[in-house]
Amino acid sequence: MQSLSPQARIAMAVICVLALAPAVAGSADDDASAVFGVRLPAGYRDWQLISVAHEAGSLNDIRAILGNDVAVRAFRDGTRPFPDGAIIARLAWQYVPSAENNAVFGQAQSFVAGATTNVQFSVKDSQRYARTGGWGYGQFEDGKPNRSEALLNTCAPCHARAPKADDFVFTRYAR
Repeated sequence: MQSLSPQARIAMAVICVLALAPAVAGSADDDASAVFGVRLPAGYRDWQLISVAHEAGSLNDIRAILGNDVAVRAFRDGTRPFPDGAIIARLAWQYVPSAENNAVFGQAQSFVAGATTNVQFSVKDSQRYARTGGWGYGQFEDGKPNRSEALLNTCAPCHARAPKADDFVFTRYAR
């Protein structure tokens, strides 16, 4: 290293730091869900609303279903199967009664979104996810991917229960 110019030494040091960065920071898949490798899409909170849903039972949550431009266009046009590149986001919150609103109405009738439970994504890529009907899935809590392979391995079998004519998607477009 003695015979190298100062610029070459700096360049070599930068290359060494960059080469070691993934090992120090963790694997490149630290921000990807298990099984499918789905990541949080940038700007997904600004996507268009497709529908809302209330899941009763043990989940008891309220959901906003959003879609990227490809998914929204497919929902609007009734395109099935969904084209590759479609991404559907499901944001969920606890479904809780609103004591404040109920006091105004004089009876128990108002429910609101409580604490966030999770965000889920369905990503259409017919090549990459061929074995699961063309869809890959991811779930995130507090912005971090859920690493449970057992949980994520339940996504495709559950969606397989939705009609194939709907491309394994439960959500209906709310016009």
